[in-house]
Amino acid sequence: MMKRRSLLLAGPALMAGGFTGLSVTGAAAAQTHVIKFGQSASLSGNQANYGKDIRAGMLAAFAAASKADAAKGLRYELVTLDDGGVKSRCASNVSALINDGVSAIVGLTSGAGAEACLTAIQDSQIALLGTASGNMGIRKSAAGSVYHVRAGYDLEYQRMANYVRDFGMRRVGVVTLQDTSQANQVALSEALGAMNIKPKEVFSVDRNAQSFTDVGNALLAANVDCVLFATNATPVSAIIDQMVSAKYAGMFYASSFAGQELIEVLVARKQSTVMSTVVPRTSAMGLTVVNRAQQDLLASGLNARLGLTTLEGYIAGRIAVEAARQAIRAGGDRPSRARIRESVAGLRADLGGYKVDFAAGSSHGSNFVELVSVDRYGKLVG
Repeated sequence: MMKRRSLLLAGPALMAGGFTGLSVTGAAAAQTHVIKFGQSASLSGNQANYGKDIRAGMLAAFAAASKADAAKGLRYELVTLDDGGVKSRCASNVSALINDGVSAIVGLTSGAGAEACLTAIQDSQIALLGTASGNMGIRKSAAGSVYHVRAGYDLEYQRMANYVRDFGMRRVGVVTLQDTSQANQVALSEALGAMNIKPKEVFSVDRNAQSFTDVGNALLAANVDCVLFATNATPVSAIIDQMVSAKYAGMFYASSFAGQELIEVLVARKQSTVMSTVVPRTSAMGLTVVNRAQQDLLASGLNARLGLTTLEGYIAGRIAVEAARQAIRAGGDRPSRARIRESVAGLRADLGGYKVDFAAGSSHGSNFVELVSVDRYGKLVG
């Protein structure tokens, strides 16, 4: 069953990266080496758009790298399994991908799922790279094979708490996820506590729930000055819509987990929020990483638009490719899992406007966090 699901879900990956192999003929074609990465992503459920965007960004990065390295007989391939945003399914998928022989696990879209995978990651000594979540549980873990391309939620929460304090807001409502890591809750509490802010109301919701009306009603009744969201886009957009319709005059703050989907939903409704981002603004075409991501997405034929979430996936894909290239330079066309893991640990990369550095001995490659206002027209304003 594993092989069949891999083939079905990896089809676009094979199309995006595989055409480079078709351009190599004769003896060279027979020598093409495929470096296969595994991903478990939420391609269904309330996080489907988020998961699909992360995957599209990674596929664009792999397709561009496969084209660039075709003359060397190299191709980068992504095998994606759907977990629906359910952590137990993510853990099962990752175990299946490891057994299927992938070189590294890249771009998981569930932080809770990534945390549930840590034992399998540690036992197999495979690299877990570029999880598309700031989950603090995987950052606090002692597992030595986990590497973070983006900043953690601790840095996001600190920026959000500073903003709340600077605007003099004291009555704060907080909405988190039921299945989130305890370490995430601690990071949020510490960030607010450092600003002498004690939340008036705290709610934990099911990320895949169909209604959040009870939470919205409770926040309205509490008359909070602002609401901090540490959830996927669906709860945020639903509660904002309910509260705006009730003439709520306060402010909303969303973590990066809400992603590009939240921006697009709010723009369609002419609503706004403050949001933390962990990648550069996609309008910053003067940055090489943004410009190349745009070009590679267009060239991939995936029919995916550049947004914050696709850019995050693209950056993770680029870093995975750089690790594989370094592993190959270190010895051999077929780098082992151990060699790729070692290459990640020593990697320092500047993508042009976004730097990732593991070479200093840290598993945290970037501290990039920006707090922006998303206006009703979709502009990101500093």
